[in-house]
Amino acid sequence: MTPVAERRFDLDWLRIIAFGLLIFYHIGMFFVTWDWHVKSRHAGPLIEPLMLLSNPWRLSLLFLIAGVATRFMADKAGPSMRALIGQRSRRLLLPLVFGMLVIVPPQTYCEIVEKLGYAGSWLDFYIAYLSFYDGWRPGGQPLLVPTWNHLWFVPYLWAYTMLVLLARTALPGGIWPAMEAGLAGWLRGWRLLLLPWLLLAGLRIWLRPIFGQSHALVDDWYLHAAYGGLFLFGFLIARQPAIWAGIRALRWPALGLGLAGYGGLLLWRFGWQPAALVPLRDAAWALQQWGLILALLGFAQIWLNHDGPARRYLTEAVFPFYILHQTVIVLVGHGLRDAGLSALAEMAVILGATALACWLGFALVRRLPWLRPFFGLRAASPR
Repeated sequence: MTPVAERRFDLDWLRIIAFGLLIFYHIGMFFVTWDWHVKSRHAGPLIEPLMLLSNPWRLSLLFLIAGVATRFMADKAGPSMRALIGQRSRRLLLPLVFGMLVIVPPQTYCEIVEKLGYAGSWLDFYIAYLSFYDGWRPGGQPLLVPTWNHLWFVPYLWAYTMLVLLARTALPGGIWPAMEAGLAGWLRGWRLLLLPWLLLAGLRIWLRPIFGQSHALVDDWYLHAAYGGLFLFGFLIARQPAIWAGIRALRWPALGLGLAGYGGLLLWRFGWQPAALVPLRDAAWALQQWGLILALLGFAQIWLNHDGPARRYLTEAVFPFYILHQTVIVLVGHGLRDAGLSALAEMAVILGATALACWLGFALVRRLPWLRPFFGLRAASPR
């Protein structure tokens, strides 16, 4: 059996690509009809099909990759998880608190100015923000503050990491190899493509109508089942070469089925919406979700399994970029709202400003040892 490498360059590249798509996706949210913090005066449905192309799988893939990475970290840490639990908590919770207090508030300020006509000063707003004020109600629902907005991924990742690491410590050691062997035995051939799809479809059909998607952590049971399940799946398959070989072998069928699911979503979204067929729409969502995840994991093993200065730089840059990007998009987008620019010019300015601000922010953060922990970076090594 071929051993699994300790560092998966292909997964590093997929993580970089997925976070990069997230930045483009959030720029797109300024221009579509879906509710968001601020909106362009040119917002419309034109780019919504493109947005739907990555919507089902992007975050799911990130949680699966995080599960794989957590497994490698857990194996390196040895039997005691205490040091790793502390390290992961510092790397995730410190940036989360810093983000909620410093990075995210401008997003909320722009949102209430735009949606509610808020005329108070920044200081008045920030005092209310820190005081858990519940009187801002865009759309009739209270805007809960302080909030984590786009940083919701971080507490979810922390929670799944803690649960898996604590379970690895508490459960008898033989249970984990048994689960991994059982999974490898079950997911052979086409079952690797079909069984997870059916599970994800079932979760979306039965749990999502009950719980919705809140991103509030405490009540988000549909997303916990889907994202937490994918995180655990990544943790369990990290050292299963047979499953990774199966993923590589299924990359073309997975791509075809994923695109078929995307076609079904487009058919539903832009015309054919019989209420009796809502479960088929959810099944198409899950088919695109799982099919494209498998396809990306398979093709990445062939095309992206290489190292270089770009990978090393971007692997470190991706988390600070993630922390910074949405606040830049909201501030710039809100500032351009009444500038009279065309939609294309608005998009170009927002894209350029976001790229420049994130790059400059990362260049500053990585050079200031006291600031690095607030953006999830390791302590700087002596130079």
